[in-house]
Amino acid sequence: MSQRYQGGILGVGFNPLQAPNAPTIGTATSGNASASVAFTAPANVGGSAITSYAVQSTPGGVGASGASSPITVSGLTNGTAYTFRVTALNSYGPSPASGASNSVTPALPQYIAVAHTTSPFVTAYPWSGSGFGTKFADPATLPAGSIGFSAAFSPSGNAIAVAYGPNTPLVTAYPWSGSGFGTKFSNPATLPTGTSRGVAFSPAGNAIAVSHDTTPFVSAYRRSGSGFGTKFADPGTLPTGRGEEVAFSPTGNAIAVAHAATPFITAYAWSGSGFGTKFADPDTLPTGIGRGVAFSPTGNAIAVAHATAPRVTAYPWSGSGFGTKYANPATLPGSSENGNSVAFSPSGNAIAVAHDATPFVTAYPWSGSGFGTKFANPATLPSNGSLGVAFNATGDAIAVTNGFTPYISAYPWSVSGFGTKFADPATLPTGQGNGVAFGAG
Repeated sequence: MSQRYQGGILGVGFNPLQAPNAPTIGTATSGNASASVAFTAPANVGGSAITSYAVQSTPGGVGASGASSPITVSGLTNGTAYTFRVTALNSYGPSPASGASNSVTPALPQYIAVAHTTSPFVTAYPWSGSGFGTKFADPATLPAGSIGFSAAFSPSGNAIAVAYGPNTPLVTAYPWSGSGFGTKFSNPATLPTGTSRGVAFSPAGNAIAVSHDTTPFVSAYRRSGSGFGTKFADPGTLPTGRGEEVAFSPTGNAIAVAHAATPFITAYAWSGSGFGTKFADPDTLPTGIGRGVAFSPTGNAIAVAHATAPRVTAYPWSGSGFGTKYANPATLPGSSENGNSVAFSPSGNAIAVAHDATPFVTAYPWSGSGFGTKFANPATLPSNGSLGVAFNATGDAIAVTNGFTPYISAYPWSVSGFGTKFADPATLPTGQGNGVAFGAG
């Protein structure tokens, strides 16, 4: 019922000469350098109507205000965990603060792309803590096919490239944004010379490299916002066989190619001028065809996935090149056949291998001493032999491509290893998943 005050009528929920009670905090949701904070208005609004609400972060005291829930707080730092409290304001002043919200960590929007057999040869999705989002529209101009082997996002997240074959131009790149694929960039003036199997952007984003079937087995191009620039001169000493996968070191001063003939891995110095002198081969070579290669995020290790046991081989890496091979993992990936791809987590404390035989993906702790004790296999295994593996930029997810439907499997990742498999994307890739890449930007 109403109560009379100074000759006026105040409705239920009003108390004279009083600020509001505290709002009830709801759920905070992270965004890109931002968070959306939900709350419920207090039942007791005090002596006058609430005019606004204020949200403040911990840490940092970053604030925002608005007339109703939710309120978006901008200007946060990606990668920093925040909680939030809300106050209500009327003509008598601010309320006490609400309780603290759940903790959220703002981050760049994330994406995942799969290179696969059959048209459209590349399929991409938004990625979040809930897993796959709704599939992006296919590019207006598809890769020429007929097999997509590898995909990569540029470091800033403003471009995506796909390696494929056997049809020219063998590599295709597109602008990339939160809306998905843009209009295809012009093809490189000098094309790769055979089916392209691997593609990578340099850390600075000013070069793109492609590994391919025929000599020179690796081709690299200058890159700008307009797409492919002039091809760099081929390395003075070529890889010895079909290029399977290519990777730049995180500092951008080296490039490595996994390939089909001994020594199975070849690495070069890299600079703004392109390929430098080939590094000496490792003293102990991988035991079979090099299929995948990755540098650790600190650049102090390099790993090769390859045919035949132990299916993964890793070395220290420095400005001098390969160091003495690390001991093989105590439990090898799979029981037979090939290691196909390898990836380090972004924190550098884990390494994963995609391989042909069950459990199809194997992961280990990683340290300066090399491989640790194998993590437990995922409770739900990939559907078949796995061909590609990647961690997302925040290190809380891992994805594996495989030969049978759903063609892509993804799991939460933590220091404990694999979590419960994410739901498959609502719209699946159309054929065997070969390569997978996460992007952010």
